[in-house]
Amino acid sequence: MLKSSKLSCYVRSANQVVSNNLKQTTPNAVIPKKAVIGSPHEIYTSYTLSRQLPLGKFVTVSGPAVSTQVRFAHTDIKVPDFSVYRRTEVIDPNVKTSTSLDERQNMTYLIAGGGIIGGLYCAKSVVTKFVASMSASADVLALAKIEVKLSEVPEGKSVTFKWRGKPLFIRHRTAEEIESERAVPVTSLRDPQHDHERVKRPEFLIVLGVCTHLGCVPISNAGDFGGYYCPCHGSHYDASGRIRKGPAPLNLEIPDYEFVDDLVIVG
Repeated sequence: MLKSSKLSCYVRSANQVVSNNLKQTTPNAVIPKKAVIGSPHEIYTSYTLSRQLPLGKFVTVSGPAVSTQVRFAHTDIKVPDFSVYRRTEVIDPNVKTSTSLDERQNMTYLIAGGGIIGGLYCAKSVVTKFVASMSASADVLALAKIEVKLSEVPEGKSVTFKWRGKPLFIRHRTAEEIESERAVPVTSLRDPQHDHERVKRPEFLIVLGVCTHLGCVPISNAGDFGGYYCPCHGSHYDASGRIRKGPAPLNLEIPDYEFVDDLVIVG
């Protein structure tokens, strides 16, 4: 048996066993070299390692937008079915959509028309509430009309009521006053108006107690003509509420009223 030389670590020798007749009995023992991947100075990356792999289906690639996951089957993913949300006219893939165009448009027009009608109704409600907010309040509307019993006004007297914040004169005239006022010539009046034009019943005269000069309140059953007298500036009215003397330019105003049996409704 030969031993390896100890002179240097760089000197190599092979060990073998020989028989007496100098014939080789076993083959030389060969020391295999270790597998070296790449050069000693090579930097191992995913790319260099992928080059060492055998060619086939499994290849490693690298990159910023490359996924390292591999999916071998996708049969377990179910595609959503939207047939419930589709119209029945377009579910069949073998039928052209042009054949059901009219039916589908009718539904669209119906929905659009319903929306327009609803919008107009809402707009009408908003406008109505806005206009109603600018109308007169409840207390003012309560005074819009008043009812007066004619039996409460004695003959030959004038009773004052309050209507819409203004004095209201209701005068129960006697037969002599009616005849006297009807006999007055219209041409002699500053504001020409006949007596029958100012009353609906001859025995009742209903006028506003506001002087047409500067808005003062006249005194009833006073003055030179036995009707109404304004002491502020000396305006005289007769028993028909017509101006006869003084600075007032017009007759006393007559409101809207109507008679219902023994009642008079003003307003």
